[in-house]
Amino acid sequence: MAWLPPLIATVAIAAGYFLYARRKEKSPAPETAHTRDILKKVRTIEFASKKAVEAVFSGEYHSAFKGRGMAFAEVRPYAPGDDVRSIDWNVTARMGEPFIKIFEEERELTVILAVDASASGAFGTARFKSESAAEICAAIAFSAIRNNDKVGLLVFTDKVELNIPPRKGRRHVLRIIRELVAFSPSGKRTNIKAALDTLNHAAKKRAIVFLVSDFNDAGYETSLRIAAKKHDLVAVRVTDPAETEMPDAGLARLRDPETGEEIMVDTSHRDFRARFSAAAKKRETDTRRLLAACRVDLIEVSTGADAFQPLEKFFQQREKRLAGGR
Repeated sequence: MAWLPPLIATVAIAAGYFLYARRKEKSPAPETAHTRDILKKVRTIEFASKKAVEAVFSGEYHSAFKGRGMAFAEVRPYAPGDDVRSIDWNVTARMGEPFIKIFEEERELTVILAVDASASGAFGTARFKSESAAEICAAIAFSAIRNNDKVGLLVFTDKVELNIPPRKGRRHVLRIIRELVAFSPSGKRTNIKAALDTLNHAAKKRAIVFLVSDFNDAGYETSLRIAAKKHDLVAVRVTDPAETEMPDAGLARLRDPETGEEIMVDTSHRDFRARFSAAAKKRETDTRRLLAACRVDLIEVSTGADAFQPLEKFFQQREKRLAGGR
């Protein structure tokens, strides 16, 4: 029954065709209309994410991710209460009065958004999983550039399809959002191992990597462990409530969006729905255990809820953990 949870992107009900959270096929629109639609989505995501960043995330992001160390900034006259170990004896001797060294956090970090663009992202009851993924990626990206950090993007399906090197600036972040909204991948399946292997080989310096996916994949355990040791790896698992609870909708044809596999089932049977939920929850539990074993932080985002709240909670928890020592 392990195949059941992914097989819900299209549910065609006999006697009337009930289209369940399916992306409807439309005739091709003129290029100008398509472009306007993309720009509108980008502006909407930009507005929502920037509002969240300005209200909450910016300071918490800074506290949640520390810089690479402390760098010398300047010297200033000694004041009562200063640590005598910080006295700069050379300047003190030259000036005839005590001066101390001031250090600042060497802040500049590199953030990489590794985003799953497989076909299962085009599913959702309230909204598509890909839309929730784009929103949370935008919030992370704007938080990063607000703190003068670099942001890069890696888009993958069953292969790495797009790799944008890390840079700074609002225009760069808008390009990343545009790619997340408009990118049309050639692959449909998910290969997390391919994405992690690319990061492990291509990224020479330690980076903060947000791995955004529904994690409907297997065989990436070794690559995950390597990436978690080399980088500060954070998993963002995007799901939909219908992926764990099958509705009672009678006779239905289920199709896996990534493989195209179809099967006819009777969802009115309580036993079938129970086995469906059990298989989905086992997959969820196995993913959480693997991430925990590799010491990878997890942010869980549902299409049926606010995408920003789990990110805020993660920043707050991580800040407290770092302040208290890990």
